[in-house]
Amino acid sequence: MTNNEVSIPVAGAALGGELSLPAGARGLVLFAHGSGSSRHSPRNQYVAGVLREAGLGTLLFDLLTAEEEQAEARTRHLRFDIPFLAQRLVAATRWAQTEAAREGLSLGYIGSSTGAAAALVAAAGLGEMISSVVSRGGRPDLAGEALPGVTAPTLLIVGGDDGQVISLNQEAFGALRCEKELRIIPGASHLFEEPGTLEEAARMASKWLAGHLTES
Repeated sequence: MTNNEVSIPVAGAALGGELSLPAGARGLVLFAHGSGSSRHSPRNQYVAGVLREAGLGTLLFDLLTAEEEQAEARTRHLRFDIPFLAQRLVAATRWAQTEAAREGLSLGYIGSSTGAAAALVAAAGLGEMISSVVSRGGRPDLAGEALPGVTAPTLLIVGGDDGQVISLNQEAFGALRCEKELRIIPGASHLFEEPGTLEEAARMASKWLAGHLTES
């Protein structure tokens, strides 16, 4: 296992990240989280660990700089700026592609909250470069007109007690034209804080990503 702190150059900024590659990795998954979370989030770290146990590399990074995150906490001006978040994710993906190509790895996304929308917009724009997408408690509906253009197999995971978000995921699911599945975890709220629910979501995500990245 190789673990590296990385700095990802994007337009006018640099984003901090953690790149981890298990020996014999079968793919590389980029994490896209929403505002208020970070690459250090225990939930993100847990899910990343499950993916690595399945033989997948992970790149956890922040879509916003520390200064932008502080400003966002006051103004909330960036959390729903999906085009901006997707642009950041695309830049990080092109940076990660160099590492992935050197190791012969396919690329995938896992997104939560508004990061899931950014992942789907980025996947639609990058086409065959992205082999699989997972949304965990996400807002894929915010990807809007980009949804029919997503070609990567996409899994939407929602908590069974996350009523409004279930409806929004069902709406997005109907707009997707790729291979797709929508799975609802009974008893789970938006953040999958209930016992066993995050573990179940991580297991689903791991199986989906490992299967599709290995096939690519």
